[in-house]
Amino acid sequence: MAVDDTRTTSNLAALQSSREKVKAVLCKAFGPPESLILEEVADPIPGPDEVVVDMKASALNFPDVLMIAGKYQSQPPFPFSPGSEMAGVISAVGNRVQSFTAGERVFGGVGHGGFAEKVVINARNLRRMPDDMSFEQASGISTAYGTSYYALKQRANLQPGETLLVLGAAGGVGLAAVELGKAMGARVIAAASTDEKLDIARRSGADERVNYSDGDLKEKVKALTGGQGVDVIYDPVGGDLFDQCMRCIGWYGRVLVIGFAAGDIPKVPINLILLKSCQVVGVFYGRWSASRPDENAANLEEILELYADGKIDPLISSTYSLQHYAQALRCLSERRAIGKVVVTT
Repeated sequence: MAVDDTRTTSNLAALQSSREKVKAVLCKAFGPPESLILEEVADPIPGPDEVVVDMKASALNFPDVLMIAGKYQSQPPFPFSPGSEMAGVISAVGNRVQSFTAGERVFGGVGHGGFAEKVVINARNLRRMPDDMSFEQASGISTAYGTSYYALKQRANLQPGETLLVLGAAGGVGLAAVELGKAMGARVIAAASTDEKLDIARRSGADERVNYSDGDLKEKVKALTGGQGVDVIYDPVGGDLFDQCMRCIGWYGRVLVIGFAAGDIPKVPINLILLKSCQVVGVFYGRWSASRPDENAANLEEILELYADGKIDPLISSTYSLQHYAQALRCLSERRAIGKVVVTT
């Protein structure tokens, strides 16, 4: 039987136009935060293994800033919405989803797309929220704590009694690393650019503090370790500080490369790797969590246990409405953030 293409096309157009609209922040070309656009898009429909979440909060991470500028290692196609993690309430489920039902409070990592009133996500990437956790806190668990725990547990094999140096210790991933390192039994040295940030790190469990605003990190760390250096360094900053990290890492130490918030990608002095028998270890949480979903799920369960035990307490320092997305991204890109910056609907 012949198909009436005109009628089929017309019916599809009518169906699409009849769907409700929701607001989303869209990146249609690389540029600064102000180049993004808040506009209406079609109300999302879940696939068989997906759910639709009414977004309540979406925590920002530095990759969001890099992604809209076209500087991240993996880029979604245009148009896309930033926001790699979120928390909200399920409003619709796909026909093969049996693990969740509408009305449940959930959180998870989405990679991108969190800056929207509604988000479609595969059900396997979601976790139920603890009853006593706010949407803002839950939105900052998946990426910040997921990255830091993977870094310290799987990549560094951090052991009780070892010394951990955390750069950018008051930022989202840095503060998570301070809390997790302390919970794992390490002596934690927090390093940041202001005394205000260091005080936040102290309240989150840091044993020692180093202000590197004067450019001196190496000698201060060596003084705190009796000239021996540290066992593990967590570096989300990069730039000129990375070279100093290589000079204050201890024998058999592990330097974790998390990111480059300073903007410059440093070169590795491989002679120091030889002389210290140390390791420079890459941490690409996004790829690992996608390729090892079962291990990642186990990590997240352990993180939630630490929350239940009061050993971690995600700090939300700033919240912005969805309409003020540019200010939120600027807070992160200008390195003014302490703890997590969150966009809410």
